[in-house]
Amino acid sequence: MIPGLTNPVAPMPAFERHVFVCTNTRAEGHPRGCCSAKDSNAIRERLKELVSQRGLKGKVRVNSAGCLDQCEHGVTIVVYPEAVWYGFVKMADVDELLESHIVAGKPVERLRLPPGCINTERCPHKGGGAVQIGLGR
Repeated sequence: MIPGLTNPVAPMPAFERHVFVCTNTRAEGHPRGCCSAKDSNAIRERLKELVSQRGLKGKVRVNSAGCLDQCEHGVTIVVYPEAVWYGFVKMADVDELLESHIVAGKPVERLRLPPGCINTERCPHKGGGAVQIGLGR
């Protein structure tokens, strides 16, 4: 029971996995780009469709996310509770991501962003080029 409430409230069961798909939109031509211009909304809808088809509603939640500040890596997806960050996700990757990670618990390594690319000034897998972070949303 939550303190201060007069009626007991049953807690909502936790999701086994929570999937956040960046669907942030920026003005065309923005130097960081944006995930929505790379079909993130369609990717999110496909993930939701697959979750429903697999009977995973209530166990897996797929949400839109605002900017995850990984714009240069879009489409960006993060899966919790493991905190696995994916980048450059395309529609062709969605079924594999669902089956391998969401269902079987095995992250898709080829899509996984290395720790050195998450919230860092430089991104080693992009040819060592600088990644500008925090330029505004």
